[in-house]
Amino acid sequence: MAGSGVHSYHPILNASSGTGYVTTVGGLNSYVSGSHLALFAVVLMSDIFGIEAQNFRNLADKVAASGYYVVAPDLLNNDPFDHNDVNRPLDVWSQDHPPENVSADVKPVIQDLKRRGFSKIGIAGFCWSGLGAADIAKTKLVKAAVLSHPSFVQGNNFRGIKAPVAIYGGQNDTQTPPSRIIEIERVLRDARPEVAYEVKIFPNVGHGWTLLYDPNDPEAVKAADKAHRMMIN
Repeated sequence: MAGSGVHSYHPILNASSGTGYVTTVGGLNSYVSGSHLALFAVVLMSDIFGIEAQNFRNLADKVAASGYYVVAPDLLNNDPFDHNDVNRPLDVWSQDHPPENVSADVKPVIQDLKRRGFSKIGIAGFCWSGLGAADIAKTKLVKAAVLSHPSFVQGNNFRGIKAPVAIYGGQNDTQTPPSRIIEIERVLRDARPEVAYEVKIFPNVGHGWTLLYDPNDPEAVKAADKAHRMMIN
């Protein structure tokens, strides 16, 4: 994955992977990891490959191991993108899963967590769900938002941001190129009232590198882990 501008690694989907379990949160089947006694919760929103992707579940477990209660809702209705389905290419699949709907779908999950006593909640969106994370960050529902290689975003999507936000782009990302990330940074820098933000363009990585990496590629793993640690911090 490192150095690629597009998806070059297709994740392994395994409903039994991870140390967590699947339960209902906010009306959605969700992969949950970590102790329900944790003080803070994090909502992880998947890319187009959904919550059964092993790398995604491993990331949820990694965040949980840092002391968070992690919820990854199935925003795809058990319909992840299948790159082997020639009759349903990405543009066709996307018509059934518009990214504009993500924020509305995830709000009940956040509200359910608040009812359970989690007063501080963070959110993270990857690729397809990045726009949803930006929309949620305009509300007072979360304390922080992280967007990793977000798709479908423009600078205007970040006007009115209320929550502190971090955005991680890739140097070789052709879907959301560095110029787009710089445009977003300019909007955040000029925002009034000011909001805390962090923007970083990671070198020598392409779109999706924090999730769509080959676990047998040490350099790809290293790049993903660095972004994971920054997100957790």
